This record gives sequence, structure tokens and C-alpha cells, in this order.
Amino acid sequence: MSEAQFHTFLTGGLALLIALMTVVAWNLWRMRQEATAGAASALEGVAHELRVNLQRMISELSQVAHHPGIGPDVILPVRSPQLDGVNRSLINTNRNGIAVLGNTYQEIEARKLGLRAVLAQGRAPETELDDAMDAAINGIAALYIWEVHKGALPAEIGRVRSWSVRDWMKEKNFRAEAFPGLHLRDEVVERLRLYGLELTPRPLTHTAWEYYSMQYDRHADEQGPLGRRRVKKEKPEGKGGFFGFGRKKDEEAEAGEEAQLTDADDYAQYEEDNRFPDEAEAYAPEVAPADPEPEEVYDTEAGADEDFDETADEALDEEDGPHDETDPPRTN
Repeated sequence: MSEAQFHTFLTGGLALLIALMTVVAWNLWRMRQEATAGAASALEGVAHELRVNLQRMISELSQVAHHPGIGPDVILPVRSPQLDGVNRSLINTNRNGIAVLGNTYQEIEARKLGLRAVLAQGRAPETELDDAMDAAINGIAALYIWEVHKGALPAEIGRVRSWSVRDWMKEKNFRAEAFPGLHLRDEVVERLRLYGLELTPRPLTHTAWEYYSMQYDRHADEQGPLGRRRVKKEKPEGKGGFFGFGRKKDEEAEAGEEAQLTDADDYAQYEEDNRFPDEAEAYAPEVAPADPEPEEVYDTEAGADEDFDETADEALDEEDGPHDETDPPRTN
């Protein structure tokens, strides 16, 4: 084999190897794309299957509610081949959501069997019908979380507008008046809120009259501007400056803080005393004028005689002077 033939053989072999590797890579990429599309289609089929079962269940419950004498044949069994196929396959998806859907199917099937048994006995399905409606509401809530939020936990979803949920139900043809005496969309929103999903706007807790009638004490509010008070921080021991040179500054700072606290307390007391000056004047109790005290009249002559007698007694006492009654008399 000449050198030219060898180079030709080598070039052809390398080209054939590159083409073969390209075909293999393209086939692998196509298989992966088909697997991804198949998994997505299977998950969409699970949502579509549950939606069809729920709509059929709502229709059956509506017939039972509007026609009391209906037979048990209207209640059809529940089947979920799409969900069973996803459970058997190794599809990379949220298995928590799949488990929730499985529990939803179990609840729906149990409620349907109980309702079917009551209808077969010819009794009025009161409690069983309410339980079946409750199961349908739970199923719609689970379907919303699976189809819109990919089966995530309610705490991981975040805030959602309640009107978005209502628009989704309207798009999926879940009528609000499907059940008699019950607003289906409102019930689904409340059930999602019960599951822990944060829906906005939040329900009202007070009427307008109750809200504006609430008493607000701005001095008792710790977050209010007048409720804040500076708390004196305790200084740890051993921090007095370098060789005591910083103690004077610390003492001045403490004195300034005390003055500020005193001023703040005085201002708060002043505000408290003068909060409603007009009302204080209006509701101040009227004080009756006191009776004038009678003037004392002194007798000038009697007073003069008494003063003279007291003066005379004091003079006699001074002349006598202090003496002891027990001393013996003196003799020359």
C-alpha cells in the first residue's frame, strides 16, 4: 500500500467514524427529547384525567341534588389509568404532588361508593351528598395546585391572587352554581386558604363601622411615636476609659440621657394632661362658692386687761428669780 492510499484510507475511516458518532448522538438526543415530551404529556394527561373525573362527579352530584328519586346508576366508578402509568414509570416529577392526587382519587372513590350505596337503599343522601361535595372541592383544590404550581407545597408557592384562582376555574369550566346552595369558586378559594396557601386579598375581619369605632391609644402603642421611650442601657463594668480619663465624658453622657428622659416624661405628661382641653373645661364640675367666714370681734378693754395681768406676773417672777425651796434660810 502506497503512502497516498494509506492517507486516503485514513481520511475515509475518520470521516466514517465522525458520521457514525453524529448519527448516534442525534439518535440519543431524539430519544431524550421524546422521553421528555412523553413525560410532559403524561403529566398533562394526569391533570386532564383528574379534571374530567371531577367534572363528571360534579355533574352526577348535581343530578342527585336536583332529582331526589334518582337511582344509583348515575354514579359511575372512578378510573385513573394515566396516574397509574405515571406511578409505574420512572418519570422525574414531584412525587409529593402525585401522592396527593392518589389520595384525592381514593377519597372521591370512597364518597362515590357511599353515595351509591345510599341511593341503592332508597334513602335520602343528606350526609353522604355533603361529603361527596366536600371531596369534589378538595379535588379541585388539588388539581389547581398540581396543574398551576406543579404540585408544590402551599408554603413554597408564595402569594397568589384569589382572582387568579377564580379565573382558572372559569377557564376550566367549573361553574360557580354547580352545587345548589353553594358557591363553588368561593369554597375552593377558602379550601386553598385552609391548606396554607397565601391568597390575597385577605378576608375582612371587621366591618367598616367596627374598624372606625376601634379605640386607639397612641400612648399605649409601643410602635407609635409617643409610645417610644429611651431605655437606659446598662454599661458593663470595667469600661471607664484609659486610666480614668474617659469617666468625665461618660458621666456627662449619662447626665444628658437622664435630662432627655426627664424631658420626654414631662412632655408625655403634658400631652396627657392637655389632650382634650376643650372637653375638660366643658365637663369640669362646677364648684359652689364657699360661705365667707365670720370676722372675729375682740373686746379691746378685756384684751388690754389680760395683757396687763400677764406682764405684771412676768415682772414679779423676774424679781423673785430662781430659788430652791429646800435651801435653808440665811442668817447674818
